[in-house]
Amino acid sequence: MTPHPADAAAMDRALALAAEAAAAGEIPVGAVVLDLDGRVIGEGRNLREERHDPSAHAEVVALRQAAEAIGSWNLEGRTLVVTLEPCLMCAGAVLQARIGRLVFGAWDDKAGAAGSQYDVVRDRRLPYRAEVIGGVREEESQRLLRGFFEPRR
Repeated sequence: MTPHPADAAAMDRALALAAEAAAAGEIPVGAVVLDLDGRVIGEGRNLREERHDPSAHAEVVALRQAAEAIGSWNLEGRTLVVTLEPCLMCAGAVLQARIGRLVFGAWDDKAGAAGSQYDVVRDRRLPYRAEVIGGVREEESQRLLRGFFEPRR
């Protein structure tokens, strides 16, 4: 499974959103939702601290914006591009939104739910699954995360 051409531009934007999150004191994760033609219909960055909302992960923010843009919760066939492997909550949101493709940067060995700790988005026991492409621009995504967490340790 290889990334589509639109994924590169989407990852550029997701990385820029992650940098914005870091500058605002949020964990640097950015996400973009692409429509069936590869156009951006939703984007988000982590906003948990700013909104005092435990569900305001970049993926959830982007999925909500995309659903609003098309007027439906059903994002079947769309692509979510995110800088970090989704956690359990976000993997569940990917499935609930019927996202067709998940493209992400850094693997999350502590809480990842798209192949690291868990593989929720491809679990055959569930009625819906997404194609997963991990490790896209992984080093850049990891660099943002390291730059955020190292001074805090």
